[in-house]
Amino acid sequence: MSATRLIFGFHAVTSRIRQNPDSIKEIFFDEGRDDQRIRSLISSAESRKVALIACDADRLDRMAGSRRHQGVAAMIDVRHAYVSVDDVLDTLNEPALLLVLDGIQDPHNLGACLRVADAFGVHAVIAPKDRAVGLTAAVHKVASGAADTVPYIVVTNLARTLRELKERNVWIFGTADDAGHDLSNFRVEGSVAWILGSEEKGMRRLTREICDQLVRIPMQGSVESLNVSVSAGICLFETYRQRQQGGK
Repeated sequence: MSATRLIFGFHAVTSRIRQNPDSIKEIFFDEGRDDQRIRSLISSAESRKVALIACDADRLDRMAGSRRHQGVAAMIDVRHAYVSVDDVLDTLNEPALLLVLDGIQDPHNLGACLRVADAFGVHAVIAPKDRAVGLTAAVHKVASGAADTVPYIVVTNLARTLRELKERNVWIFGTADDAGHDLSNFRVEGSVAWILGSEEKGMRRLTREICDQLVRIPMQGSVESLNVSVSAGICLFETYRQRQQGGK
């Protein structure tokens, strides 16, 4: 796998500037854009001494392979890893949104979870070192670039990490079919970490006990459960929806 990779879009690039600027080799931006969003990105990059290259939209189209780049792309060194959860939280000026995956072993599920995490602005995905798939080539393929835009933090002791998140005023919400709270009328406020369990067994007992609240996704059909990435997408979208309505 190449040591460098292209990422694009404002969320991906601004997150990388904020959380790991040393990993950015250069940022390409559409010289035809002159709005507040691009000016803010350029200012952030300059303050961290990141190289900036002005170019036209056609070049960005060719680099990204589509027009979904929003006028900005960055070449990053994938060998620069994120160090810890604290490194991410310390850079935020907004309520944290984290996704915790307790033992996901299918690379397709992990890749899909990373995609929905990127789609809804998750600041980091956290997973245990043991009994989890990790960032394999198959995960990168399914994630379609999200493996490089969302920090993926592997921890040796998930329970301890969750307790440390609580100490930093992050609410820990777990998903469970037998939960007493229904997501459709559950208020999501402040900094949040959503926990999704493994494909077969769900959350481990200790992980479940640490949760501040367990929440179930209301279902009307005959199936008993949803794919983990679908469940993640539903919980993250509901958090995004409430925040957009002023529930920060």
